[in-house]
Amino acid sequence: MEFVRQLLLFVHFIGLASLLGGLLFQMKGPERRINSGILHGALTQVVSGVLLVGVLQGLDDPVNNAKVGVKLVVVLVITALAWLNRKKPTIPSGLFVGLTALAMLNVGIAVFWR
Repeated sequence: MEFVRQLLLFVHFIGLASLLGGLLFQMKGPERRINSGILHGALTQVVSGVLLVGVLQGLDDPVNNAKVGVKLVVVLVITALAWLNRKKPTIPSGLFVGLTALAMLNVGIAVFWR
């Protein structure tokens, strides 16, 4: 079961890299859009995060439900915004900055909330 936990954590980090990479890659570009890295990274984060919490509870590891709940809400907002704007040729700068800020907020919550 420990291997499954580590594998899910690895996949969760890959989702984070895809999400942030898809956003940061476009940082200097004149036009920004929702690319597949952003959408698939967010979806990967949702699925792997939920499965990771289930595995942790199965291992009787302590889970901070408040932290998990906040992180889930943030990534669901990111996913919904990415999904709703995925077919648009460009997205507004405010949406782009908001998505980037939300993704970074989720990293901050993961690192600093104990």
